[in-house]
Amino acid sequence: MAVCLTLLAIPGCKSAPKKKVLTPSQADAIEARLSRMSLREKVGQLFCVRPEALDPVFQSSGKGMLEYKMQAVNEQTKAFSEQYPVGGVTLFSHNIDNPGQLRAFTQDLHALPGAPLLSIDEEGGRVARIGGNENFHVPTYASMNAVGTTGEPAKALEAGLAIGTYLKEYGFDIDLAPVADVNTNPKNIVVGDRAFSGNPKIAAPMVVNCMEGLHKAGVIACVKHFPGHGDTSGDSHHEYVQSDKTWEELLNCELITFKAAIQAGAPMIMSAHVALPNVTGDRLPATLSHLILTEKLRGELGFQGVIITDAMGMKAVSDRYSSGESAVMTLQAGADIVLMPENLPEAFEAVLSAVEEGTLPESRIDESVRRVLALKQSLGR
Repeated sequence: MAVCLTLLAIPGCKSAPKKKVLTPSQADAIEARLSRMSLREKVGQLFCVRPEALDPVFQSSGKGMLEYKMQAVNEQTKAFSEQYPVGGVTLFSHNIDNPGQLRAFTQDLHALPGAPLLSIDEEGGRVARIGGNENFHVPTYASMNAVGTTGEPAKALEAGLAIGTYLKEYGFDIDLAPVADVNTNPKNIVVGDRAFSGNPKIAAPMVVNCMEGLHKAGVIACVKHFPGHGDTSGDSHHEYVQSDKTWEELLNCELITFKAAIQAGAPMIMSAHVALPNVTGDRLPATLSHLILTEKLRGELGFQGVIITDAMGMKAVSDRYSSGESAVMTLQAGADIVLMPENLPEAFEAVLSAVEEGTLPESRIDESVRRVLALKQSLGR
């Protein structure tokens, strides 16, 4: 109850989550769309990948992504996408050159089989794929911490609206932001000034307002990294990472921002590859934990939207599990979208096999596909 009362004092937060109830016609449209999809098409909706994962030319080039710089859809990509019709594509700095190139690229990506939603990490500050490109003249920010330091949630709303406006212009559907981590550990090397604050009471209204700014611009916000990466000394991009906090301790700090976002109607949350041994009793990253994603995030916190994983090629996951194993495990845990597995064909085929063998019920796949289709429907796609 104490935490709930704290949240009630945060601007933009209410005592119960905003639930977006579909109208009967909307629900019927989603069911009709789902009924026309093959199992392969449904599984495809649950993957979001780098564009290079769909490019056989890149796969055979021997070049690295930064050297290859995939910045256009080729005929081989179109053919490959027929076999692997993914539901999402995420662009990075090396995929972006100039405004004309980017508009053409996003238009062609949208037209691929699977009608992928396009996403990008455009947080503002040091993680800004477009804002950091000198060929684009868009609003830029020193950091989200600088925005948080103002103490004015309206500044976060302005930032979200500004970022969302240019993302919409260049064809993006989703911003993998805002960062809802609370930066409480001075040894943290992955979050730092990407977070609005080290104080959850300051960070929470900032997160909510930034999210609402993105939504005003017509771009879907994805709040990250649940249940918090701010009190860890390691970087899950490169190694196993854990937080030793109990659930109660998380509720009193890290989870305040996520609860605020959920209560304000967050449509997407990204899971972190952070293990919570004092919550789960094991070393599973949160991304692979049914307890964390289904029992806690969906059950206890009441989140009804889309759960997307952090990149599955990060070492906290990929050092311990194959692409196929981790894709199946995260869907079993309750995730809806598998983000950037190291090996797309392996992960995709593993999920198909798990459904065909009965270890992953098709009803579980359908549950997630409905959520993805609802996102697309909200964008008129």
